[in-house]
Amino acid sequence: MNKNSLSLSFIIISEMLFAQIAQPPPFKNRRAPIGLQKNFAVSTLLSMEQTANMVAYPLAFLASGEASFATGFRTVNQPVPQTEITNGIIKARIYLPNRDDGYYRGSRFDWSGVIAELEYKGHSYFGQWFEKYNPTNHDAIMGPVEDFYPVGYDEAKAGGNFLKIGIGMLSKPEELKYFFGNPYAIINPGSWKIKTKPRLVTFNHTLKDIDYSYQYQKTVELIKGKPEMVLSHSLKNTGKLPIETEVYDHNFFVIDDQPSGKDIVIAFPFNLKGDARRNSNFARLDINKIIFQKELINNEQHQYLSLVGFSNNKQDYAIKIENHKTGAAVQITSDQPLSKLAFWSAPKTVCPEPYIHISVKPGETFKWKIFYQFYICDTIN
Repeated sequence: MNKNSLSLSFIIISEMLFAQIAQPPPFKNRRAPIGLQKNFAVSTLLSMEQTANMVAYPLAFLASGEASFATGFRTVNQPVPQTEITNGIIKARIYLPNRDDGYYRGSRFDWSGVIAELEYKGHSYFGQWFEKYNPTNHDAIMGPVEDFYPVGYDEAKAGGNFLKIGIGMLSKPEELKYFFGNPYAIINPGSWKIKTKPRLVTFNHTLKDIDYSYQYQKTVELIKGKPEMVLSHSLKNTGKLPIETEVYDHNFFVIDDQPSGKDIVIAFPFNLKGDARRNSNFARLDINKIIFQKELINNEQHQYLSLVGFSNNKQDYAIKIENHKTGAAVQITSDQPLSKLAFWSAPKTVCPEPYIHISVKPGETFKWKIFYQFYICDTIN
């Protein structure tokens, strides 16, 4: 038996053995991501390294039931590295970073904390909101994912490198300015270490480069006995240069698979001011709320690049999203004040985008937390 055959046999045997272990309850809407549903073999033989990656994430193969193998080959509908956590109140399915097989391998968002599904009291909060999937698309991602502004981009010359936290060092091409949708080449991806427990997942990303180096930790935790999820972050600057950036949580909410429309209300603890960048007749500001005036369809979008009215008090970082058709709701808070606030919505997702400012000198560490409290709101017929 050759090495590749042995590797495949080991995977299949491991899957059979792990299948005897109690598995998390299935999600009611589990499905393969669009774009991974086609079943055709690729011409890359399983290597020992790929085998190790798969065995390192056995839950990916146990929980989904979507794995499909051809002898000696991988197929496209093979599930990506993932795990599931629960506190008995909330359960979540989380995709794990992996430079070869990870669900998201783009150059925009932090690779950690991609939540494919989250359920509370029969309601779903995250899911696939886009039609076409490619792992390197900048926005082929789900959940409360975070985007750090580039560091060192303006100083770098074309052909030089700049930093994106949670991704690594990227190559700067010949272009007038940075654009988040561009597919930047990842020159130094750093290294990921992931630890899982029943209620939480901890991601550790270590980057070592000439000027910028760091130790970044992010934990997704479901709080014991509460309908609450906490994203805890720690960024230690181990490099030569200071790290100055903004980070925002895109919050790709897909609540009960309901369309963006009049049933959904987004509320803040302060009076809002701002001008819509796109399609001002789709939604309006009503004192402290964003109110949809129609259901978004096809490729319609609504966006506020900047919403103002908040203070530098962390109490203003308090965002409520309520679906008054299904009763599903969530409040988002933080231990840091807002530095900026934006909003974007498409037909299948509603996204308040709160920003936090980060400044970390060499040798220093910056920590922050974001809290998600899930609840049931009133329904309106």
